[in-house]
Amino acid sequence: MSWPQVVVLSVLQGLTEFLPVSSSGHLAIASRVFFDDDAGASFTAVSQLGTEAAVLLYFAKDIGRILKAWFNGLFVAAHRSADYWLGWWVIIGTLPIGIIGLLFKDQIRTGARNLWLVATALIVFSVVIAAAEYYGRQTRRVEQLTWRDSVIVGLAQCLALVPGVSRSGATISAGLFLGMDRELAARFGFLLAIPAVFASGLFSLPDAFEPVSEGMSATGPQLLVSVLIAFVVGFAAVAWFLRFLVRHSMYWFVGYRVVLGTVVLILLGTGVVAAT
Repeated sequence: MSWPQVVVLSVLQGLTEFLPVSSSGHLAIASRVFFDDDAGASFTAVSQLGTEAAVLLYFAKDIGRILKAWFNGLFVAAHRSADYWLGWWVIIGTLPIGIIGLLFKDQIRTGARNLWLVATALIVFSVVIAAAEYYGRQTRRVEQLTWRDSVIVGLAQCLALVPGVSRSGATISAGLFLGMDRELAARFGFLLAIPAVFASGLFSLPDAFEPVSEGMSATGPQLLVSVLIAFVVGFAAVAWFLRFLVRHSMYWFVGYRVVLGTVVLILLGTGVVAAT
């Protein structure tokens, strides 16, 4: 990989990871449009370590409170608060993507990054996000979450294994369909992503140096800079996005997804950009 490619893709990763627009889809598109080659799923997974570190920092107080409540509740039933159960819901909700990610890791690194699929997913899943925004009651609070909610949102997170869907778009949409308010759906989805993304990034680290199938190789310094850039940009992005969700709907992102997906389909159809 070239240094310009590392910088551009890392900034893009930080900007789009938390928005319902698919960071992996954006990296696949930008790689082909601007650099005529795909950086690969492994580089994307490693750069996500930076954005998840940003989530850890941003939610540090919440995570600390949840961990404390979870450990206290394990031994004293009277201490089992909403934070205690939230700890369990995060654990349970993480299991589906861990299992499915391992089972289909080869397909995720190769065929799933076809730009025809990415562009189609951007457009089609826009309908899901719009429907969730329209039909979601947004009346449920964190105290009302159950293990069924964590399983459903966890299964929705698995859809993000397809570039173009969006992890936050899938989890927030699932939360809205379940009646959560928009900010709770986003926060719960971000917490669910932490263990999954860190595991994926660390698992993909060796392949980012020397890809065994699709993708480009990156040096140690390039990967380190990528993580740092994604961390700084990602921290600003998550802070902005959560404030945005308090006052605005996700319809703004629906329109953007449809436009981007349509443009990519036109570029593919006219032969300007290669699908793989």
